[in-house]
Amino acid sequence: MTSENRHPQAGFTIILFTSFTLFSMFFGAGNLIFPPMLGAEAGRNFTPAILGFLGTSVLLPVLAIVAIAQSGSSVRDLARRAGPIFGLIFPILAYLSIGAFYALPRTGAVSFSTAIQPLTGWDSLFSSAVFNFIFFAIALFLAYNPNSLVDHLGKILTPALLLLLVVLVACAVGMFDGTPGEPSQRFASAPAAVGLVDGYLTMDALAALAFGIVVISSLRYRGINEGQALINSTIKAGAIAGAILAVIYVGLGFIGQVIPNPNQYPDGAALLSDAAKLAMSTPGQIVFGLIVLLACMTTAVGLIAATSEFFESLVPGIRYHTWAVIFSVMSFAMATLGLQTVLAIAAPVIGFLYPPAVTLIIVILIESLSHGRIRFRWAIYAPVWVAVVWSAMTTFHNLGWGSFWHVLIGWSPLTAQSLGWLLPVAVVFLISALCDYARRTTRPNSVAVASNHEHPSTITP
Repeated sequence: MTSENRHPQAGFTIILFTSFTLFSMFFGAGNLIFPPMLGAEAGRNFTPAILGFLGTSVLLPVLAIVAIAQSGSSVRDLARRAGPIFGLIFPILAYLSIGAFYALPRTGAVSFSTAIQPLTGWDSLFSSAVFNFIFFAIALFLAYNPNSLVDHLGKILTPALLLLLVVLVACAVGMFDGTPGEPSQRFASAPAAVGLVDGYLTMDALAALAFGIVVISSLRYRGINEGQALINSTIKAGAIAGAILAVIYVGLGFIGQVIPNPNQYPDGAALLSDAAKLAMSTPGQIVFGLIVLLACMTTAVGLIAATSEFFESLVPGIRYHTWAVIFSVMSFAMATLGLQTVLAIAAPVIGFLYPPAVTLIIVILIESLSHGRIRFRWAIYAPVWVAVVWSAMTTFHNLGWGSFWHVLIGWSPLTAQSLGWLLPVAVVFLISALCDYARRTTRPNSVAVASNHEHPSTITP
């Protein structure tokens, strides 16, 4: 009898607080400021735009959590299904991009510029250094014991964050009576596709691959037994976290719909800050500042824990706590000195990683639907590498490294929306899946033996 069966209420409580923890790790500065700007720019096309946004900012991360849970593997194990080179390079780039080289220092920099500067007027390098030292010291303290994340995030910080978000959305929507206008040029013709691409910018699909194993470890530590109980609990926590994210995103997006003169704001941070001030005066600015600080802090804690656990597994000679200190110090330095150079480097890397990441998630989920009747080999390897090559060509084109790249990628639908990789990847997947199915039907005994004895990380085409 599992601990869940002996204590069903305790089991539900663990899952609920774990989902709060997962939500807080997902919900950072970008998640806060993208939806209201989408609401302002989409105008009357808000519904398809927000649905597209939810597809890549909520549904895709939840599917990544499900893929991790179903496989019982880390992102490193999943990536190895596409070969040893991809299995090594992709996880390292993914963890660095969501960690110390981009998303982690961004939490401190955005907290200072969005929450502290407007209230205090501080803008010197010294004040930035003092704030970021305190910010990352607190984040390191909270992440130092990864098994206590649920206690720190799920039971304390996330409920406070959710309460403040509800207050902001309720006051703003109740106070404003603006009406949506015409969509901006960006959202005029294909609002759903633009929303999909904007959802990429939250980076949550990549983060979910990293956070999935943290969630599984946390549930295991709290007595959820291995096997189907652990899988189901992880999926439930991911689904609840996704539902909370969706509700908050729609609420924040609706603020951009009803605030007066939404087109005057250069970004979502300015829009939300003004919305809080208009709705609640000075207390509103304080509420908004606290929301930014809590959102960035919870994300920073989750990123320190996830990246440190990964690099400990990659380099066992260096312990988790050492990695946590290293990444916190690096992030403190980058956040203090500014992120412009880091952003210039990180943005192309993030754009490059997303197509193979999404491909890996979807293919693993499709394989799991067969309930073990077929094991993909070529249907993982080939589509993922097509996504890698296509993504590289798109990145080179976007960086202006030669005009001939457009000839190679311009023929595919949705190339202008950065989704041109979908068609070639889908075609290659269908062909590869048919090859895997044919191999299974012609050699059932050998495939059955392989599926019983081969570890995913050892399988190559």
